[in-house]
Amino acid sequence: MSIDALKDRIPDYAKDLRLNLGSLASDIALTPQQLGGTFVASALAARNDDVTREIVAQFRDVLSEQALAAAQSANAIMGMNNIYYRFVHMAGGEYAKMPAQLRMSVIGNPGVDKADFELWCLAVSIINGCDLCVTSHEKIVRDALGAAAVQTAARIAATVHAVAVTLQGADALQQ
Repeated sequence: MSIDALKDRIPDYAKDLRLNLGSLASDIALTPQQLGGTFVASALAARNDDVTREIVAQFRDVLSEQALAAAQSANAIMGMNNIYYRFVHMAGGEYAKMPAQLRMSVIGNPGVDKADFELWCLAVSIINGCDLCVTSHEKIVRDALGAAAVQTAARIAATVHAVAVTLQGADALQQ
């Protein structure tokens, strides 16, 4: 099971996704761990079981147990933070000045290099559409890894999400 298995399932009307998925899986802008973690965090955020299983299978050999757990943690913590901070941004006013009072200790000690974890948080935040989180994580990643890493994370997030949505739609139409 792997990205090739996902590519085989992508309908011809979405062949660009197939090509993008294949080229991004071997992108050299990121280290193997950064690439694998970005794919895994993005797959988890895209909420498609088949996509998640295939992507984890593809990158399991390049991710340590700590890195895999950190990618899962990035998805989990951003799942909470993206909703909360999107609310703060939309509601405006006094909420931006109030402490969140939400536990986020994994951000300070993710078990992998901080820049890698921030990259994965950025990818999840892109998928979840949180402006404040994207802005915050983009700056950290750009300062640590450069603009090419930011763009690669965005490309992976966009493509993985599109593959997840496309496969879910294709499955629904075959029922």
